[in-house]
Amino acid sequence: MSETLYEYIRVSTREQNEDRQRIAMREFGVAEHNIVLDKQSGKDFNRPGYQRLMKKLKPGDILVIKSIDRLGRNYSEILEQWRGITKGKQAAIVVLDMPLLDTRQGKDLTGLLIADIVLQLLSYVAQTEREFIRQRQAEGIAAAKARGVKFGRRPMERPAAFEDIREMWEIGNISARGAAKQLGITHRTFLNWAIKDQKK
Repeated sequence: MSETLYEYIRVSTREQNEDRQRIAMREFGVAEHNIVLDKQSGKDFNRPGYQRLMKKLKPGDILVIKSIDRLGRNYSEILEQWRGITKGKQAAIVVLDMPLLDTRQGKDLTGLLIADIVLQLLSYVAQTEREFIRQRQAEGIAAAKARGVKFGRRPMERPAAFEDIREMWEIGNISARGAAKQLGITHRTFLNWAIKDQKK
């Protein structure tokens, strides 16, 4: 049975433009009906195009992608999918941006082992970087708080006429909704401020 070439292209809904990936893979001469496109986030593998492609792949086929992050962002899941394709389906994968991730170069155990090691290294680096980013963010927030920086939405300033209208509300000359309308604030905001002042 002859091999079939497939291209998998994924762009996020924000990118929309898949031309860069198509141009990079043009030299492989993949038939148009074997180019699979998903316009979806890479957070998981629940993508319609990818799922259809997985059902089509058979032993000896070749899957071409521009870069490993076109498969997804979670490297532990990418590694699981990679093994499913190369070992389970016995198909080859070509990652254009990383020649070491080309399982056509070594269909023996050594070739697959090299690809596995590279993927595991990428997974480790990505996970470590995520942890560093979280740590830097936490340290930055702690340092800012120590300098007195306030986080969150700034409290709304009370209109100049608030006290006068609140007093009118307290003696029953105006309703809470009427007071809020005159002040240009919501009914809930007026009540929150007025009740808070009563408790002082």
